[in-house]
Formats: sequence, C-alpha cells, structure tokens
Amino acid sequence: MDRLSGAWDAAETEAFLDSATVPLRLSCHANGESLWMLSLWFLYQDEAFWCATSANADVVDYLADNDRVAFEVSTNEPPYKGVRGNGTATVEPDSEKALLRELLERYLGGTDSDLADRLLSPERDEVTIQIDPNRLYTWDFTDRMADVTPE
Repeated sequence: MDRLSGAWDAAETEAFLDSATVPLRLSCHANGESLWMLSLWFLYQDEAFWCATSANADVVDYLADNDRVAFEVSTNEPPYKGVRGNGTATVEPDSEKALLRELLERYLGGTDSDLADRLLSPERDEVTIQIDPNRLYTWDFTDRMADVTPE
C-alpha cells in the first residue's frame, strides 16, 4: 500500500479495517455535479473495500455516471480514529448474494433475522461495489484525547 500516509502503517490500517464494524461512509457524484453521501457495510480485502447494496439503489446509477468516490471508515465514539481516502468504484452483479451473506455475518453475527430475510429475499437483486483506493490517510486521536476518553 504505497499510497498510505498518516498515523498507521499498512498492517495497523488493515487491522483497524478488519476489526471495524461501523459502516463505510461513501461520497459520490449524483445527478451530474451534486455530491451524495451514504453509508454501506464493508469488508476490506485485497487492498480494496467491498460493499453490497440493492441493484435498484440510486448509488448504482450514480456510480455508472461517475466512478470517482471518497470514503471514510471511522469510530463513532472517542477516541476518534479511522481511515479516509479516495478512489474508483466498480459495480458488479452478485446473483448469489455471497458478499451480502459475509456482511450479514460480520455486522449482525448471522443471517437469522427479519432484516437478513428481507435482504436475502430471492426477489431482491444485489450488487457488489468494489472501491479501489487511490489514496488512504489514517488518523488516531487516542493520545490527544486521553484525558477525555472513558477508561
């Protein structure tokens, strides 16, 4: 990962991304030049982010028009830390919903829920969004927030 800068090296960055179960916040271009932000579950594998969504989601059309994106994965509670960057996104069908199943395991601990049943419904078409980073920047405010972070 030669386009990485910030607080962490590649191993620390990958360890954070492997353990983080917060959504990836994705920014893309919508309707020409306006910007759109959305949150997606993700996996980080092979130096890329992998997300799943409905084939009918607006973001699929937005990415077909313009594949350039920015993203962030960060903690929601102090001490704040995370990874942000930019890159390009590719959308592909996922007829078997393999990535979605992995994401349900990662975020919900399995597929035994009403939400999983709805998402895995045979009537619902699914796609994967692969985000190939051009640049990654990491930050970790653990030290500077030590006196305001609960133990």
